[in-house]
Amino acid sequence: MSFSDRFLAIRSVMMPRDTNHLGSIFGGHILSLIDMAAGQHARGVSPKKYVTKVMREVEFIAPIFVGDSVSFYTSTVRIGKTSITIKVDVEALRGVNHIETIKVTSAEVIMVAVNSKGKPIKIISQKK
Repeated sequence: MSFSDRFLAIRSVMMPRDTNHLGSIFGGHILSLIDMAAGQHARGVSPKKYVTKVMREVEFIAPIFVGDSVSFYTSTVRIGKTSITIKVDVEALRGVNHIETIKVTSAEVIMVAVNSKGKPIKIISQKK
């Protein structure tokens, strides 16, 4: 795996239960999925237990609607001693046949590897 590789970590169809009072998908739901996608990616780099330390600025540039198929693509930005920085790109497939791709947001998430007591531990990459 190289740092430029981009992986599909999660894809989910948005449902009515995920909407806010305006009828679009609740931003907090998307933040939760960004966090899950980053965790999934981190475990793929080095199988450890991870916690989220930082989620850098998330700016929503397009709404997501019920029925949109939302994809969360991840890539490694940096691997430190105890942390991994992951870029998460969020795209929505829209339309009757999901033919239109809309960029929704991007985020950088820093995940820290921890032991059973919640203390940071070293990351040793399992993939090259």
